[in-house]
Amino acid sequence: MNDLKNTNAPVTTVTVDKNEFDEKTDNIYEAISIASKRAIQINSEIKKELLEKLEEFATYSDSLEEVFENKEQIEVSKFYEKLPKPHALAVQEWLEDKIYYRNTEKDA
Repeated sequence: MNDLKNTNAPVTTVTVDKNEFDEKTDNIYEAISIASKRAIQINSEIKKELLEKLEEFATYSDSLEEVFENKEQIEVSKFYEKLPKPHALAVQEWLEDKIYYRNTEKDA
């Protein structure tokens, strides 16, 4: 996974120049599809990483009614909440040529 702390992806919505976005494919739908698939990958990676970190601080109880507020878990959750969304990370990677893609129809 890329280093999430050192990304320059925006945390808020920004407008992207369509001509810049579809420049590599000459097809806006193909470019969006590629970025969308990468966003799904990023989301899975972030979710897996978050669950692993939360598991480190988990405290278990025999009673299902007891819920422990663990300070470390709250801090980890807050960090992940402040990150740019997966789609913003994917768009940034796309614009910086960090996503490898190929068109199998053209390669055949």
